[in-house]
Amino acid sequence: MSLLNDLISLNLSDTTEKIIAEYIWIGGSGMDLRSKARTLPGPVTDPSKLPKWNYDGSSTNQAPGDDSEVILYPQAIFKDPFRKGNNILVMCDAYTPAGEPIPTNKRFNAAKIFSHPDVVAEEPWYGIEQEYTLLQKDTKWPLGWPVGGFPGPQGPYYCGVGADKSFGRDIVDSHYKACLYAGVNISGINGEVMPGQWEFQVGPSVGISAGDQIWIARYILERITEIAGVVLSFDPKPIPGDWNGAGAHTNYSTKSMRNDGGIDVIKKAIEKLGLRHKEHIAAYGEGNERRLTGRHETADINSFSWGVANRGASIRVGRDTEKDGKGYFEDRRPASNMDPYVVTSMIAETTILRKP
Repeated sequence: MSLLNDLISLNLSDTTEKIIAEYIWIGGSGMDLRSKARTLPGPVTDPSKLPKWNYDGSSTNQAPGDDSEVILYPQAIFKDPFRKGNNILVMCDAYTPAGEPIPTNKRFNAAKIFSHPDVVAEEPWYGIEQEYTLLQKDTKWPLGWPVGGFPGPQGPYYCGVGADKSFGRDIVDSHYKACLYAGVNISGINGEVMPGQWEFQVGPSVGISAGDQIWIARYILERITEIAGVVLSFDPKPIPGDWNGAGAHTNYSTKSMRNDGGIDVIKKAIEKLGLRHKEHIAAYGEGNERRLTGRHETADINSFSWGVANRGASIRVGRDTEKDGKGYFEDRRPASNMDPYVVTSMIAETTILRKP
């Protein structure tokens, strides 16, 4: 095993200029991440300089068997924390050979929204709080829970410390450092209310990069849990009953909201979000009705509300934003399995492009 570790840790730059690029894309379910690697002649920092590639879409539920070729377009480059050196992770989106985005390519439409002049002028910032649950591999039961049984009730686990309160911290810290190494703007981590559940935050990120960074952070976490022999779940309500669900609260601001008098812009934006509540809920993740019950720090899925410092509302405005008269707000509705390309672009579209 020590020889295997030595080989995995080989520094390629000692003997060759060639690098390994891991091309990453989203599979047919909209949540499954896929990747494969190729050798490139030298270091690359600009995604437009990377070659397109293809894969068998019939094996990812993205194309029929008799016309299975799907083309990968490189969109964003990150440093590879697993291979290190000049090796890279490449976030891609997927197209037909004719150049049409395939149905599961949600990045394409998001990029169109974020390139709209009105959106560009407002510089939308996002801070996404990605919750997730770690599961025991053989039982699919949360990490740290007795097999077939339950831990003590919620209370001591949120930001908890100790072997009876915190489960999986080695995975969480490894992910934190790996994201920083890769160039993901990860801004923090914490243990969540349900034992075995954690959260990482990414942001502030501008526009389309918010989606790219969340997907790469998810990929890195999938790889680390693979190494650790633990299953990663983004289910919005992994355990029924009196246990918190998992969300992806999305903090958002525009230049107008961040400037003096921005609180009025925030209130108008919240009003617009309320008018499109059903459309947003439909796009905010599968199974979200199991999470948005009006309990466990959520608003009921069928009603729209907002409030200052209210974690039981659809939209929360922070005390500092209220006091300063400018800042940001938090959309608490997105589920942990949401597509960040869809959620971020939809918030921008509703609040900036939709006219009253």
